[in-house]
Amino acid sequence: MREGQTAVIHRADYQAPAYWIDTVELCFDLDPAKTRVLNRMRIRRNPDVPPQPLKLDGDELNLARVLVNGQGTSFKMEGGRLVLENLPEGSEPFELEIFTTCCPAKNSKLMGLYVSNDSFFTQCEAEGFRRITYFLDRPDVMASYTVLLRADKRKYPVLLSNGNLVDHGDLEDGRHFAKWVDPFRKPCYLFALVAGQLVAREQKIVARNGKEHLLQVFVRPGDLDKTEHAMNSLMASVAWDEARFGLPLDLERFMIVATSDFNMGAMENKGLNIFNTKYVLANQATATDTDFGNIESVVGHEYFHNWTGNRVTCRDWFQLSLKEGLTVFRDQEFSQDLAGEASARAVKRIEDVRVLRTAQFPEDAGPMAHPVRPDQYLEINNFYTVTVYEKGAEVVRMMQTLVGREGFERGMTLYFQRHDGHAVTCDDFAQAIADANTQSPLYEKLGQFKRWYSQAGTPRVRAVPQWEAGTGTWRLQLSQSNPPTPGQADKQPQVIPIAWGLIGQDGRELASGMHVLTEAHDTLVVENLASEPVPSLLRGFSAPVILDFDYSDGQLLALLEHDTDPFNRWEAAQRLAVRSALAAIHHGGEVTLDAHFVEAMRHILRHPTLDSAFKELVLTLPAETYIAEQLDVVDPQHVHAVRESMRQQLATALQPDWEAAYEANKDSGAYSPDPVSSGRRALAGLALTHLCIAARLSSDTVWPGKAYQRFKDASNMTDRFNALSALVVGGSDLARPALQKFHAMFKDEALVLDKWFALQAGAPDRGGNVLPAVKQLMQHPDFNVRNPNRARSLIFSYCSANPGAFHRADAAGYVFWSDRVMELDAINPQVAARLARALDRWRKLAEPMRGAAREAIARVAAKPDLSNDVREVVTRALAE
Repeated sequence: MREGQTAVIHRADYQAPAYWIDTVELCFDLDPAKTRVLNRMRIRRNPDVPPQPLKLDGDELNLARVLVNGQGTSFKMEGGRLVLENLPEGSEPFELEIFTTCCPAKNSKLMGLYVSNDSFFTQCEAEGFRRITYFLDRPDVMASYTVLLRADKRKYPVLLSNGNLVDHGDLEDGRHFAKWVDPFRKPCYLFALVAGQLVAREQKIVARNGKEHLLQVFVRPGDLDKTEHAMNSLMASVAWDEARFGLPLDLERFMIVATSDFNMGAMENKGLNIFNTKYVLANQATATDTDFGNIESVVGHEYFHNWTGNRVTCRDWFQLSLKEGLTVFRDQEFSQDLAGEASARAVKRIEDVRVLRTAQFPEDAGPMAHPVRPDQYLEINNFYTVTVYEKGAEVVRMMQTLVGREGFERGMTLYFQRHDGHAVTCDDFAQAIADANTQSPLYEKLGQFKRWYSQAGTPRVRAVPQWEAGTGTWRLQLSQSNPPTPGQADKQPQVIPIAWGLIGQDGRELASGMHVLTEAHDTLVVENLASEPVPSLLRGFSAPVILDFDYSDGQLLALLEHDTDPFNRWEAAQRLAVRSALAAIHHGGEVTLDAHFVEAMRHILRHPTLDSAFKELVLTLPAETYIAEQLDVVDPQHVHAVRESMRQQLATALQPDWEAAYEANKDSGAYSPDPVSSGRRALAGLALTHLCIAARLSSDTVWPGKAYQRFKDASNMTDRFNALSALVVGGSDLARPALQKFHAMFKDEALVLDKWFALQAGAPDRGGNVLPAVKQLMQHPDFNVRNPNRARSLIFSYCSANPGAFHRADAAGYVFWSDRVMELDAINPQVAARLARALDRWRKLAEPMRGAAREAIARVAAKPDLSNDVREVVTRALAE
């Protein structure tokens, strides 16, 4: 069932399929208006399931023929399903042949087989294969695939599918063919097909076992010069996975293909990864350091899926984090290992935690809260979430913490020994890691640890210290709780590893260790101390929890100055900044930054040995969304005003230091996206932004002029875009001509134009000017709402990433949101559902915004022909 489906799917109702599909032979005659698909399957009954009809999923297909063992047969349709009842009895396999047609050119959902820029692409996860042919579209049905592609050779000279190319040649009438065989069984969601005018960067590599492999990155002609970094990232990924986990590349070739029309970041189809161009194309003129880092991470992520997701896959979609959480953890480890030095590793860890706390923690506290392994869904596409991915990665990270790095690698080895070639569950993975480490806390507490998979919400750990000066004993009373979430009222204690250290009065570290909290209440005791220490708790963010500890300002300043743990050093600055913001918000007055905090920031900025990247993180104030999450009732415009005031005070109080930091870091030498050079550019960009903010407050024109000159003269996109952003955020009169010049320079670079749209939609709101600008930009010749990247760059940047501008007192932002959700839903329900999430937290809003937001959500919910994707989101948002 697809559109019109109203039944909620429950994990507890899982049943094995009544039939297994052993082999699949697909023949495609590709045509944009009418693609013909011949599907021959070898099927057998599952002897463990009572006899029943074969029900094959389908969606928007034209059925032409059904044959069983070469003979016509009766069938019926149940909704979108093809039902076959008169099938051969017994356990012997039978042949089923299905001939269908579809129209890829009209497939705006970008699920199944579709056309983008006159080329064919597929996206089958989670349930897109049913839009190609009738099939048992579920991940636990794994088959061997042979694929024959036929198409016009002039229009589609490149024909790609999964696995290894075994034959190709010319046909009559200017057509040609390619035959691909995938030697590994796979679920249908990993099927892929690409055909079009493409060129490739190629690289041959030799694995540790001596085998040669061909790596290919396919792009449109004209983009080949932007593929070197993606190829380098792919080579690094192959080498890292074999070195770290002993997992080799298992195909003759591995292919990446980039397309500009894609709902996701990328897709790990076996041997043929299809990517959003955003995560492939990069050179120094068009891509920022962040883009280079994201490409490395996403290329690694999709390649690592070759084993954690492809060779071992999910039994059902409730187990999605089995592959996604594990693989996010693996790509995080990959990026940290490539970063090399401890400081660069720490920067990567802080960046990952910042995403978790600004995106996943709010999800855990909202109407779409769900466990890492959900219990039910109406539309599976809605559960590709930060909870499944990022929180799932933190659950895997805790496993590694509890068993150690070498123990985790032993567990991975056991996992593949047990389950290679199978569709399994999150429990199977956790069991393998524990069984390989029988002396570990994970093994002892495995049943309790698995509550991380089943309980939604973010646990809170309350820590209260007690100091006995007479005995030199320091105690920490710990307690844990987890508030109710939709469908889950009572939560049980979870296994929470707490890395800790104690800092002395002189700044030296006195003690450190790991305490595993398993009970609702527990006590950590440290003896023989000469003086009361400052505790450094949850080092490295050792568990995805909220830590409640009543730090004094002095203690936080001490941690910021002396802590040996970089994460908690950064966290101390964040806590001090949030404390200042909340004080101003609660008391309704002007925010005034504490002089000690300002001096601490000055000390960080001037510090002679701290990395520039770390300085940039410490000196960046907490996001408005993170500040808002600390409040029971939120006025986003007030939060924005308070944070802007704090930024202005840092800009003016530290102006000489910003100037020195800019001058010291603006020249990073010949362009390289390495951590040190990227850190220097990041700090220079932050300094330039603050200098432009200070200039506006003092009506100075010098620094905006320097920023504009930097914008014009920059030798790379990072410096150019940092300068442009500084002018926009600083409110300079030079912002408008700079934006015009930027567009003229990059009007033919789609990904760069996405940055141009996003910067304007995310700009500070001065007098309500952002929404009119966004509406005007929607009429721009370069805006196309049907392209997901372009829609996200403008509409999402306003509705989801600019709360001060979106949450207007006149509710115009909410009206705009509801119009766009309904418009996008008719084109691409997946994109629409993600936009619908922008008002997840409407209940926290202050009036009149709260009532206006509810009215906007109800308006969307009242639309009769909504997709399941959007309906599930808005229905859950409105549920009491």
